[in-house]
Amino acid sequence: MRADVRMLGALLGQVLQECGSPGLFEDVERLRLATIQAYEEETALVPGTGAFDRATEIAESFSVERADEVARAFTCYFHLVNLAEEHQRVRVLRERAGQPAPSDESAGARIPDTLAAAYAQLRGEVGDDEAQRRLSGLRFHPVFTAHPTEARRRAVSTSIRRLSELLTDHDAASDGGAEQRRARRRMLEEVDTLWRTAPLRAQKPSPTDEVRTVMSVFDETLFTTVPHVYRRIDDALRGEESGASAPVVPAFVRVGSWVGGDRDGNPFVTASVTREAADIAADHVLRGLERALDRIGRGLTLDAEGTPPNARVTALWDAFAAAQPDVAADIAARSPEEPHRRAVLSFARRVAATRLGTPNAYAAPEDLLADLRAVQASLAESGAKRHAFGGVQHLIWQVETYGFHLTELEVRQHSQVHRAALAELDAGGELSEQTLEVLEVFRAIAGIQQRYGLRAAGRYVVSFTQSAEDLANVHRLARHALGDDGPVLDVVPLFETFADLQAAPGILAEVVEFPEFRARMAATENRLEVMLGYSDSSKDVGPVAANLALYEAQEKIAQWAQDAGIALTLFHGRGGALGRGGGPANSAILAQPPHSVDGRFKLTEQGEVIFARYGEPAIAMRHIDQVAAATLLASSPTIEERTSSAAARFADVAQVMDAASRSRFFDLVKADGFAPWFATVTPMEEIGLLALGSRPARRGLSVESLEDLRAIPWVFAWTQARINLAGWFGLGTALEAVGDEARLVEAYRDWPLLRTMVDNVAMSLAKTDERIARRYLALGDRDDLAQLVLDELALTREWVIRLTGGSVLLENKPVLQRAVALRSPYVDALSLLQLRALRELRSAASAPEGSGADDEQRRLLLLSVSGVAAGLQNTG
Repeated sequence: MRADVRMLGALLGQVLQECGSPGLFEDVERLRLATIQAYEEETALVPGTGAFDRATEIAESFSVERADEVARAFTCYFHLVNLAEEHQRVRVLRERAGQPAPSDESAGARIPDTLAAAYAQLRGEVGDDEAQRRLSGLRFHPVFTAHPTEARRRAVSTSIRRLSELLTDHDAASDGGAEQRRARRRMLEEVDTLWRTAPLRAQKPSPTDEVRTVMSVFDETLFTTVPHVYRRIDDALRGEESGASAPVVPAFVRVGSWVGGDRDGNPFVTASVTREAADIAADHVLRGLERALDRIGRGLTLDAEGTPPNARVTALWDAFAAAQPDVAADIAARSPEEPHRRAVLSFARRVAATRLGTPNAYAAPEDLLADLRAVQASLAESGAKRHAFGGVQHLIWQVETYGFHLTELEVRQHSQVHRAALAELDAGGELSEQTLEVLEVFRAIAGIQQRYGLRAAGRYVVSFTQSAEDLANVHRLARHALGDDGPVLDVVPLFETFADLQAAPGILAEVVEFPEFRARMAATENRLEVMLGYSDSSKDVGPVAANLALYEAQEKIAQWAQDAGIALTLFHGRGGALGRGGGPANSAILAQPPHSVDGRFKLTEQGEVIFARYGEPAIAMRHIDQVAAATLLASSPTIEERTSSAAARFADVAQVMDAASRSRFFDLVKADGFAPWFATVTPMEEIGLLALGSRPARRGLSVESLEDLRAIPWVFAWTQARINLAGWFGLGTALEAVGDEARLVEAYRDWPLLRTMVDNVAMSLAKTDERIARRYLALGDRDDLAQLVLDELALTREWVIRLTGGSVLLENKPVLQRAVALRSPYVDALSLLQLRALRELRSAASAPEGSGADDEQRRLLLLSVSGVAAGLQNTG
């Protein structure tokens, strides 16, 4: 990987020398070397020589135009480093293929991190039959959202993807050979493209643009990768028998989407956008199925004499030939005496008709599944088992996973919008545009279900659910829109604030008595879905109290569901950053309360996280395997006992931490003038100018309180200021309040919730930089608030090091420590450029009217924001 970074860095240097303005390369090098030396001094590797002040002087000395170029150069560098790291992960995964995967170690126990290993452990604990039953009910359900956290333009992402392919070619070529030289020449061309591509979007994407961006992940990765995940796990479980008989691995992945459906706070997501989002997704999956059927069908050149069809396959072909004689004749001419080939190719034509809306289309994906299973059975009966459970099984898995809809489109709306609409409807008279739009959404859902099936749409998430009535209101509105002909709805409460989390069990107990809920649960084997919001609860009471409250809420909800015989799915509204519930998903799953997972895990995936986890096939396969393993294992007797006993054993610790952390958090955020001070010492206001997504960054016109601010810019702004406060603030005070270091070390070792929290905070703290943070905090005229933040930072860092061991952060995770150390000096360079721009903007009120200085500094700031996001690999 170091060789890759050196090579890509050298290519960028060559491009800067060839294409940059005179002296650009030398200026970039001056700042780079100064920030590296400053970082080394800060970490006590070399004696202090004032390198940080020198780096600051260099950044301040640039003209705005030169600072702009330097910021772009460092941003390009981070894109290349991120590419090299991803390439290395893929390289390592391929080298490990076929070898036993390493296991995470927690509390002295080895925790399997592959589904095959997790299944083996589960089988040893509960027996073969029960393990198989749990495996058959496994479900992993990521939901992609359009929250504005992907700072890269799509054009930049596409250029990086092309570079990745060229880097693979470079690896495969012989050293110094013609192919390697060719790959290097083309990489140089692509780096030149990356440098010349404007890093900032000229305008915000529309919701439809966001839909098409997410579709690229399916086209390039997920559609073909997920069946390979199933196959790889089946191979590990069954060895040579895999592919020769029915698999034991179910199609356990379901992919949801809020892109084009989430209208909470986004006036640009309308009913017509939701319809278009469903149509776009269906078009992508139907094209994918058509190609897959055609490819597999062409390979089934098995003659009728050696592999005779059964009566069902013969009947399917006869029916197709009667309906479309000309097409059938063409297929038959190219498939003489190859009945299974003809049948599957006819399925491809029917899928094409489904996409185009022409005669002989499939009415539902279940019909295609029935046809594929008929071919599978026929092949197996005639002895062609490898074909039956090989390529045909892949097709079955794809249809089971994606249907004709690709993503299960979910609608989300705020409870207050529903209340306002019902108030208008009850009052009579002319309806507002907002209420008309609310009603039109239900008509859109009904139309999507009629065309693509019930799985295509129907989940309706109610933001800020505060009462059972908030959920009943959805059914009332559906009746207003369509009478008794409304769509099938799974209404999902979203509990977000601390108070709402505490009230959740009571609200759920009331709502399941409503007739609409009882009827829907009766039709779905008593299933119920409940969503938990990480972002607003963390912004509400601080990250420590929020984590403890979320655990307690899950514990109570899970126990209530268990007592009531309800099959509960908890839907986790996690973001990518720690302040929004981020961190490794598998360790978080294993820290959940008993029965809160039970083989089903659903979470939101957004922004840069979507592309980081699902944008590259090998990484996507590994991620899905790890999460599935944790999901299956979370309900094993040993894990449940470990989690529940630890929670009981350290309940007193949790109580002290909760009260102390919340009090400390309130000291900060409830201080007079906190909100405007926060907007001054971070680039929060300017982040709203970035064309990241279609959704507005805040609820009102200005930020006078935290309630005005969305959770994403709250986290994003602290990250940009190199403080990362949203992820750690209050933990130091919480641990200090407990005080007993021996007890806390014991808790860190044995209590999964605390271990996960502390490990995530360690990573967040490692990405902070106190020298730079101090300069951001100095932008506001509130020494009291600045000192409060710095004191808590020092206290939290001290306690995290004491619990994790060693003398510095991440000493127990040397690979991660090294990765952060390699990046930090380069991020520092961008932060210094951002600081100078922010300082200028804060004093711009005194600039002459029309001077244009604001626009120049604002562009520099936005460039630096994009670069810091790339360097830290983290936004909101």
